[in-house]
Amino acid sequence: MLASLAPGSAATIAVLVGCFILVLFFEFSNGFHDTANAVATVIYTNSLRPVAAVIWSGIMNFIGVIVGGIAVAYALVELIPPEVLSPPDGNLAAGMLVAVFAAALLWNIGTWWLGIPNSSSHALIGALIGIAIENSFVGGGGGGVTGVDWGQVWGVLGSLLVSPILGFVLALGVFLLFRQFIRQRQLFRPPEGDKPPVWWMRLLLVLTCTGVSFAHGTNDGQKSIGLIMLTIIGLMPASYALNLEMTHEQIERATRQMQSASELIERAGGARKQQGLSAARALLSRFAPLSQVGDIPAGERPAVRNDLNQTLASLREVKESSSVPEADRKSAKSLHDELMRSVQYAPWWVRILSALCLGIGTMVGYRRIVKTLGERLGKSHLVPAQGASAELVAAGLISFAGFTGYPVSTTHVVTGGIAGTMVGSGAGIQRATLWMIAAAWVLTLPATIALSCGIFYCLS
Repeated sequence: MLASLAPGSAATIAVLVGCFILVLFFEFSNGFHDTANAVATVIYTNSLRPVAAVIWSGIMNFIGVIVGGIAVAYALVELIPPEVLSPPDGNLAAGMLVAVFAAALLWNIGTWWLGIPNSSSHALIGALIGIAIENSFVGGGGGGVTGVDWGQVWGVLGSLLVSPILGFVLALGVFLLFRQFIRQRQLFRPPEGDKPPVWWMRLLLVLTCTGVSFAHGTNDGQKSIGLIMLTIIGLMPASYALNLEMTHEQIERATRQMQSASELIERAGGARKQQGLSAARALLSRFAPLSQVGDIPAGERPAVRNDLNQTLASLREVKESSSVPEADRKSAKSLHDELMRSVQYAPWWVRILSALCLGIGTMVGYRRIVKTLGERLGKSHLVPAQGASAELVAAGLISFAGFTGYPVSTTHVVTGGIAGTMVGSGAGIQRATLWMIAAAWVLTLPATIALSCGIFYCLS
């Protein structure tokens, strides 16, 4: 359907505008869906009033997006096959963007409506994998599902398995330590009316809420920025396909890297060798005489970006291949990371727009998931010591993940942590709620893969 649209036509522009609106709605849903995990404990322990809690969390999410850089922003974009990411006519990319945003948004809204705490990142990853699978089978990938980045799939599955267990066990341990050493018994009872907990416990809960909210902004909250940029590139390729602010020194360094990339791909390239080699050589001839990126004619910039994507995909294939010598894999990783800087950029207005959507979303619609975490997960009302245990573990694990890159889901850690404290208190867990949450977690990846795959097939 979309493949028959003329490049730059009114219909194509309308589709891309629709994509832009969809990705902003997804970021909005990310705010009220995921960050409910950060505010549930401070609300149900009376540490902060609901309005104050969500406004504070929204502000910290906003700041997290703004100060967090953009390395994370482009992490998920690499899941998209380069031939779909930026083809010369851009029409497959339009269908891909619609499929990704629609599938992830539908799953986000559905789980939110049921009050199920779920990971927006996992929904987005599933949607991206779906269009990669569809492209491999139908779009001429030639390799079936070999075009899919299975490392991301295993990362999600590992996070799905490890995060709730870590949250459960560690929060249970912290809660038992609290019960052993804290003598203020009121911290182990539901709050009386609107009375907040003792000052130091209240401060601990607010600080952990702050940390989790900020970390969400710097990590998960940024992942839509790269996808917003893809939509903007489709709408205004002449202005945004390439980083026009690259300095002459950066261009010279990129040219040397393209020469090295061409030699490495020719020597160690895999299934994408021919595409990558051709693209790297085209880039080398294009960049060698340049003094500034703006010298490239506006109409040719999308094709240059496509060559960059093809070169990066070939380098990624080399660095992940077990049959390639270790020295070549290290060289491929270094070249890949350096060349990524040529396309990894986002104007300030894009980052601010993403931060606003996330921050405002945090302040809207949080009640359904907060109620699940505070009332429906355990058989008793959440108490201050339980909230502090779960959020303390979440903040610690998020910091650990930030330093190590280990895949940890905030949603799963907090939910598992609250469940662990409920067991530790002897209150027990409501099994029906727990099974509903577990089913949604397990189904997130296959459901969003199927949704985006089906939508992309219909559109392309």
